[in-house]
Amino acid sequence: MKFLAITLIVHAPDPVTGVLKPTYDRFREVIDNAVFAEELGFDGFGVGERHERPFISSSPPVVLSHIAALTSRIRLFTAVTTLSLLDPVRAYEDYATLDHLSAGRLELIIGKGNGTAQRELFQVTAEDQWDRNAESYELFRRIWRQDKVTAEPRFRPPLTAAEVWPRPYQQPLRVWHGSATSRESVDLAARYGDPLFSANVTNPIEPYAELIRHYRERWAHYGHDPAQTVVGAGSAGYYAARTSQEAIAAYRPVFAGHLAFQKRLGLEPVFATLEDFVERSSALIGSPQQVIDKVHRYHEQFGHSVLHLAADAGGLGDAAHRASLELFQSAIAPVLRRDIPDPPFPWSPTATAPPAAGA
Repeated sequence: MKFLAITLIVHAPDPVTGVLKPTYDRFREVIDNAVFAEELGFDGFGVGERHERPFISSSPPVVLSHIAALTSRIRLFTAVTTLSLLDPVRAYEDYATLDHLSAGRLELIIGKGNGTAQRELFQVTAEDQWDRNAESYELFRRIWRQDKVTAEPRFRPPLTAAEVWPRPYQQPLRVWHGSATSRESVDLAARYGDPLFSANVTNPIEPYAELIRHYRERWAHYGHDPAQTVVGAGSAGYYAARTSQEAIAAYRPVFAGHLAFQKRLGLEPVFATLEDFVERSSALIGSPQQVIDKVHRYHEQFGHSVLHLAADAGGLGDAAHRASLELFQSAIAPVLRRDIPDPPFPWSPTATAPPAAGA
């Protein structure tokens, strides 16, 4: 099994202390967390893309390029690239450049994206967002693979024997499809034989397991080898300590802060108590053995070979969060790596990158 640390770069008051960090400090925190993730042995680091409050992750290529310069091994993910909002030609240029700068460590997780504000910002309607996502991906895919492209898309000007530079480093780039609640992204992934990444953060396991089953059905429908399906899955929260009592006590004020935030927004929480959250959500909170057992329970439903954890402290405090990540790598990851197979494709960088600055 492979492990990612992922951030959406939420820029909001700390759910426990109420302190809002300056934007500069928040970005530095993300960069430091990425370097720390590589030091610990995480297999990938992901940066989301959102174009509305409270996120400041509107430019993943820029953030990931900076991380690429400070690391040499960890793979770099987008989580997700909102192709429904982007010109696929411009997106290709950004990511092909990043692919070179990272020596072939880039992987994309694409999706249509959520949020009314960012749709309005880009003048995209809810009715055509899925069509835009599919069209943008198909054109992006062609540009990555073909030196010249002729196409007449619906949502951008036509291309006639267009050459788009730079040509990519990886051929081809691995693209995952992010899935939360809809079958459209699942079907798109299966059609092209691409891996699926289940959000798996908001609800209990059932709707996500149903979508993953649908993905495997559509995968077979399109004639792909069932042994080659690859699924990744998120987690709604993570904190491990030596005992479950310690973990629950440390996480309780964090959960209370998030619950209060949801109530201020007028949202009805899916999990009204911490005990329910720990039991029925995908959150991994408890002793190392409890975390291992829960990942196995989810794996029985998902068959996933990649798991993501939050890269940010999220109210736990930096020291506690880092200690918990260290515990994950020392006591949890080795067991899961042994018990659950890796994805059936190479994971190492395409080329050997030069040492990071100061290494």
